[in-house]
This record gives sequence, structure tokens and C-alpha cells, in this order.
Amino acid sequence: MELRHLQYFVAVAGERSFTRAATRLHVVQSAVSAAIAALERELRVVLFERSAQRVVLTAAGEALLPRARATLDAAQAARDAVHEVGDELIGTLAVGSLTGVGGIDFAGLLGHFHAAHPRVILRLRAATWDGSAGLARSLVDGELDVAFLGVGGRPFPQLSTRELVRLPQVLVVPAGHRLARQDTVTLAELTGESFIDYPVGYANRAATDRAFLAAGVERTIAMEVTDVTVAATFALHGLGVTILPTRAVPNSPHCKALPVTDQSLEWSLHVATATHRTISAATSALLQMVDEHLEVEP
Repeated sequence: MELRHLQYFVAVAGERSFTRAATRLHVVQSAVSAAIAALERELRVVLFERSAQRVVLTAAGEALLPRARATLDAAQAARDAVHEVGDELIGTLAVGSLTGVGGIDFAGLLGHFHAAHPRVILRLRAATWDGSAGLARSLVDGELDVAFLGVGGRPFPQLSTRELVRLPQVLVVPAGHRLARQDTVTLAELTGESFIDYPVGYANRAATDRAFLAAGVERTIAMEVTDVTVAATFALHGLGVTILPTRAVPNSPHCKALPVTDQSLEWSLHVATATHRTISAATSALLQMVDEHLEVEP
């Protein structure tokens, strides 16, 4: 059994697709198919149920997956131990992050890390449609080594997380909006408004949903976006109101930011790793640099 076969198996399990796994591994699809076939022959089991629509792990595949991840982690730990003798880190570090919310100078952190450890290959993944929940799944699935994600009151039990900074949020309305003459707002005053918000899975969406539920106020979400800058731009153009981290509010006369007085919209930015995976030397080195790059509000 080759480590490469296990690596390809874990990739297909994570992507649920031979094509996407090949893209992730930077190899042709036939190489992935051949590796999985060789592994199935050696183990004398079928690891995936394949159809034109989907690729799903069999019971045997589900049993193998945690062992395969553990084996790959152990192999990486062995490589780390050898490279640490020479006082130079070598390897790959997969990092995931939310974008645009502030709280940490992410580019500065990665630039600092790259300068200190130039032989570590950095692979970056920005949160997509499923936000922090997607980053959490990628950590658990072994696709990421570390992630910077949001927690909006619902913990991720399979992750070890550390809070980095709390992110208060405010309502942002166009300058000509009926509420723009006010300095604060309550959620009850937002009844009937059309909201620009984030998909389910984002921590800021979770914090907002929780606040409206506690206030007993229903709201209409007219548009879903995955970037706070896009949400702000849409609000500036009168397409709805939005709730943004205070750090992401545009400095513009065309909008007004209003603190919400009756409910907390705060959520937290965390750094996270998977509890069941061995933390690599490269991951440890990155974690040690994090606090230097926090953007603490005065």
C-alpha cells in the first residue's frame, strides 16, 4: 500500500469526485482512477460507489478513511521530525480563511510565515458559499491544516479553536433610507425591510439569525452574497439593508451605520485545527505568529 494511493483516496473522499480530486492533486484523472483501482485490488474491497451523478464511500471506504488520514498525518510528522533536525521546515501548509471581515492581517501573517519558512509551500483556500461551516468540514476532512473562521454561537465539536478577536456588527442603510436620520435602531424597526445577507453557514449570518429569532422579528432576505464588500456595495446602491462587521463599513457619505441596541450581533473570529489530526511543525509555526498580526480596535 503506497502513501500516494492513500493520498488519492482521501482526496476523492473529500471531493466526492474523481475529477475534482485530480484537479486538487494537480494530476490527470486517469492517475487518480488507477490509484484507487490499485488500492481496491490490494484490499479486495470496493471503496466507492460510482455513478454518473455521484461518488459515495462504501462501508469499507468509511472504515478506511480515518485510518488513511491518520497514516498520512503520521508520515507528515515523520518528515517534519527529519526536517526539524536541520532547523528548516519543508512541506505543504493548507490554510483556509474568511475574507474581508477584518480582525487579522491575513496577508501580513502569511507573508511573515513565508519569509521565515520559504521552503514550506502555502496553499490557500478562501471560504466559498458555505462559509465557516465549509472551512470546518475541510479541516475535519483533512483538506486544510488550519483555518481562520467565524463562530456565531454554535461550536464546532471536532475542532480545537482559539478566539482571536470579537467582531461587533451594525446595520448599514443607504443615505436616503428612512432610518438614516437615526443614530441607533432596534430589530423591531426593521420589520418589512429587504436584507442583503450571507448564506447559511457563515458565522455573521448565524449571529444575525439568532438575534432576530430572540427578538421575535421575521425578516426578508432578498439577496445572498459571500463577500462583505459586495454586501456593502449593494446597500450603497439601495438594493437593501445589510449587517456588516464594524471594520467592513464603508467610509462613505452614501450610507449610514446604525448600532442595534436591543440584541447583540457580535460574533468571533477563531483560528482552528482538527482535534483528530496531528498538528504539523509548519502549522505550529504559523499558530505561533498569529497574535502578532491581530488587528485590535482601539
